[in-house]
Amino acid sequence: MAEIINLRQARKQKARAEKEARAEQNRITFGRTKAEKDLTRAERDLARRRLDSHKRDENEKP
Repeated sequence: MAEIINLRQARKQKARAEKEARAEQNRITFGRTKAEKDLTRAERDLARRRLDSHKRDENEKP
């Protein structure tokens, strides 16, 4: 015979597990130090400037 489970408790346990998984993802995404954020921002800005410097002007004639 199958094991009897309380559905209310099962739903709450599932909700807790989902909430913990979401919290872990947020810790990975947002749990960075200010230095790490600044480094990422500086790298992104440098890449953008390098790309912009290689763009051609529309007014130039070949």
